[in-house]
Amino acid sequence: METMRGAELTIRLLERQGIRTIAGIPGGANLPLYDALFKSTTIKHVLTRHEQGAGFLAQGIARSTGEAAVCFATSGPGATNVLTAIADAYLDSIPVVCITGQVPLSMIGTDAFQEVDTYGMTIPITKHNYLVRSVEELLQVIPHAFRLALSGRPGPVVVDIPKDIQMAEIEIAEWPDPGCRDIPVQAEGPALEVAAGMINAAKRPILCLGGGIIHGNATRCARMFVEKGNIPTTMTLMGLGTLPSDNPLSLGMLGMHAARSTNMILEECDLFISAGARFDDRATGKLMEFCPDANVIHMDIDPSEVSKLRAANVGLVGDVRLSLEALLPLIEEKGRESWLYRVASLKRRYPMADTVELIPEKPYGLILKTAEMVQDCALVATDVGKHQMWTAQVYPFDKPRQLLTSGGLGTMGFGLPAAIGASLANPGKRVLCFTGDGSLQMNIQELATAVEQQVNVTIIIMNNNSLGLVRQQQHLFYSANHFASDFQIDIDFAVIARGFGMRSYNVGADGSLVDILVTALNEPGPCLVNVPIGREEEVYPMVPPGAANIEMIGGVNAKQPA
Repeated sequence: METMRGAELTIRLLERQGIRTIAGIPGGANLPLYDALFKSTTIKHVLTRHEQGAGFLAQGIARSTGEAAVCFATSGPGATNVLTAIADAYLDSIPVVCITGQVPLSMIGTDAFQEVDTYGMTIPITKHNYLVRSVEELLQVIPHAFRLALSGRPGPVVVDIPKDIQMAEIEIAEWPDPGCRDIPVQAEGPALEVAAGMINAAKRPILCLGGGIIHGNATRCARMFVEKGNIPTTMTLMGLGTLPSDNPLSLGMLGMHAARSTNMILEECDLFISAGARFDDRATGKLMEFCPDANVIHMDIDPSEVSKLRAANVGLVGDVRLSLEALLPLIEEKGRESWLYRVASLKRRYPMADTVELIPEKPYGLILKTAEMVQDCALVATDVGKHQMWTAQVYPFDKPRQLLTSGGLGTMGFGLPAAIGASLANPGKRVLCFTGDGSLQMNIQELATAVEQQVNVTIIIMNNNSLGLVRQQQHLFYSANHFASDFQIDIDFAVIARGFGMRSYNVGADGSLVDILVTALNEPGPCLVNVPIGREEEVYPMVPPGAANIEMIGGVNAKQPA
C-alpha cells in the first residue's frame, strides 16, 4: 500500500505509460504537478516559452514516432494558449494528451483567478476530455486518456485536474494497466470481396493514400497493393512519404497545388480508391466535379467519414492495414499498359517544375539542394504558407513520418516547436524546418527552447517579407489589392537568432547559399539560415478556391495568370 498525492499519482501513471518527455509551462494551478515532476527520475521536462509551443512540441514527438505525447499547461491563459495546438492535433488525428491545471473544485464557476471552462472549450476539438472530480478517478482517467488517444482514429485528449485534486492524498493498493491501443477492427468480408471485384474490373484506377495509412502503420501493405495492382497512386498532404516520390506509379500530391498532370489523371479515372483519407476540400476542389466518372471505394477506420462528403460505392470501415492485407490476395496482377502509358505521357507533358526553377536560388532549387545534401536521413517539418506547398510539391519524401506539417488547421507557428519535438524524439536525425518569415514570427520565442535543448534542427527561412499565400490570393482574386500582407520592415532574423544564442546566417551577406548549407547541415545543434526569396515567386499550379481541380492556373506548359 502506497500513499501519495494526486499530483504524484499522475506523474507515476505517466511514467508507467512510458512517457519520457513532457513539454509545458508551470503556473499556480499546476504547480503540484511540477513539484511531483521534479522528483521523477525518468521524465524530462522541456520548458517552452508559450503553451502553444508546448502543444506543437508534443505533436512533433507524436507525429514522428506514432506514440502518444504529453504537454502541460496551467489554468486560464495557459489552457487557452494551448487550444490551437489541440485543435491542430484533432484535425490531423495526432495522439496528444494535454494535462491542464484547474482552480480548486469549490471555486469552479466563481470566476476565480485564472479560471476558464477548459472542459467546455475543448469538447469540440478533442476525441474526449475529462474534468477530474476526485483523486481516485485519476487511476482510471490517465490510462483511459492514452487508450482513447491511440485507438481507432487517433486524436488529442484533455485531462483537466483541479488543484485540490492534485493535492489530495490517496492510498494505492493496485496499479492499473497502462492504456494502450484497442485491438483494430477489420472491414467486413463481403464488402472486401465487392471492392476487390471493382478493382480487378477497373480500366483506369487511382489509389489515394492519406494520413490514415501512416497512423495505421500500413505503408508496407499499401506499397505491395500498389505494385501488385499496377495502380497509379496519389497522396494527400498528410500521406506524403507513403509511396516514394521516385516510384514510377507515384503521382505525388493531389489537389490545390498538385502537379497539373495529377489532377488531369484524376479527371480520367474510372475508380477512385481512398485509403485513410477524408476527401478534404484542399484535395478534392469542387467536390461535385471531383473524379466525375469514377466509382469510389473508401477505406477508413472512422465510420463517420465514409460517404460523409462523397458517396462511396463500397465502404470498408475498419483498420486500413487490415483492409489492405485482406484485399491483397483478392486483387489480380494487372499490366494496365494503356492506362500507365496515358499517365506517363501526362506526367512528361506537365512536370512540376522546369529547369529554370531548379537553380538553388529559387524555392524549388533550394528545397532540392537541401534534400540532396541530407540525402534521405532527415525529418522535415514545415510551417504553413508558400514554403509548405513548395516543399510538398518537390521534396523527395520516401518514408512515413518523414514530413511533419499542419494539414487540416493550417497553423502558422507549427514548424519550429514541432521540429524541436521531433529532434528530441529522434536524437540521431537531422531535422529540417522549412518556414517563412511570417510563420516563424508566430512562435519565434521557441528559438530559446531549441538552444536550451541543443536540438539538431536546421531552420531555413524562405523570406519574402510578406504573408506569401495571402498576397498571392490577393494578387489573383482581389484585383492585386495587397493590403496587410506586405511587411513594412526588414527583420534581421540572423541577428535575432544570435540573440538567443543560435548559430545563424544571412545568405548573400554571410556567404553563398550552398556554402552556408554545408556548414549549417553538418555541425551539431540548432542553426538558422535566412534565404531571401522574391515576393513574385508564386506557388503554381493552383486551383482557385471553390473551383474544380481541373481548372488549375499556372504551372509548366500552362498560360501563367496575369
